[in-house]
Amino acid sequence: MSENKTRPEKGDVAAFLDAVDPKQREDARALCALLADVTGKQPVMWGTSIVGFGDHHYKYASGREGDTFLSSFSPRKQNLTVYVLNGFERHADRLAMLGPHTLGKGCLYIKSLRDVDLGVLRAIVAESIAQVGRSGGEAQG
Repeated sequence: MSENKTRPEKGDVAAFLDAVDPKQREDARALCALLADVTGKQPVMWGTSIVGFGDHHYKYASGREGDTFLSSFSPRKQNLTVYVLNGFERHADRLAMLGPHTLGKGCLYIKSLRDVDLGVLRAIVAESIAQVGRSGGEAQG
């Protein structure tokens, strides 16, 4: 079985955020603080460009299992990417109130935090973490 390519690293989160494009730096710092508050966990670098919070062991029906973060984000060139472990179907009502965003599989893309409702974003992350906790380690789709 293959191992996850993205794993927790000993990288300095503050130095990483300091190096983010100046146009996104303050949003990245604010998102880091929001996720730390919601998760109650300290930020940890996962690979070279993802800031993760907490840990979660998952197991698919196929038997593949591994470890990942409870919540995370990455300040990408075009947007902030927030990773949500349990998909977006159950968040449809909240996403409608969030503000401008796009979705990928497990990824919520936001151009600017000032354009979205931070209370709604906080609720999406909190519910995702709660759902992952209720899943008993089974991967959600």
